[in-house]
Amino acid sequence: MYTINDLYDLDHTLAKDYLSQFTYPWEALKGIKDFILELGPTLGDDYEEVSENVWVHKTAKVFPSAYLGAPCIIGPETEVRQCAFIRGSALVGANCVVGNSCELKNVILFDNVQTPHYNYVGDSILGYYSHTGAGAITSNVKSDKQLVVIHNGDEQIETGIKKVGAMLGDYVEVGCNSVLNPGTVIGRHSNVYPTSCVRGVVPENSIHKNDGTIVKKY
Repeated sequence: MYTINDLYDLDHTLAKDYLSQFTYPWEALKGIKDFILELGPTLGDDYEEVSENVWVHKTAKVFPSAYLGAPCIIGPETEVRQCAFIRGSALVGANCVVGNSCELKNVILFDNVQTPHYNYVGDSILGYYSHTGAGAITSNVKSDKQLVVIHNGDEQIETGIKKVGAMLGDYVEVGCNSVLNPGTVIGRHSNVYPTSCVRGVVPENSIHKNDGTIVKKY
């Protein structure tokens, strides 16, 4: 329930071939920067290199107050709104929204992803049509600074990585002011109630309530 094939339709990202090399999505985090640096120069005339190693599709809208750190790619019809802060190593797909005062760092956003209001997304992969409500954040470092472990009931998967945010499957909805703890994995078509504190694996087609209860949608 937490492999790349379980979570994502890879036809909706420029990272399809890159992600296909891995079994689990967090395995791809270490190489996102190098992947973008390789992909950028191959994108063709529809993209403009607006600064060194920053490629923006000609149909994308980037507000003047937004910051685009290298390397990054901004896809077609995407909006990067006022005061957005893209620190770098960010692949943002088509028809996405990176909203007011949002921060992205070392991420892959599939097509049609929305992080519209005051979100932090770091060391994370957000699937097709996933959406984070206002103030929702992905926490990517444990408070004890130890390596992140993926918890699925009694099963524990060692990632071997210090910084792992959230892996959101396709069509995931995260409610406002929720915190996704390091190593959170949310399956396709699942919903997270507002103000939730989410830890571990949420199965697909589920609802995570803000008291931590998980129920099936159908």
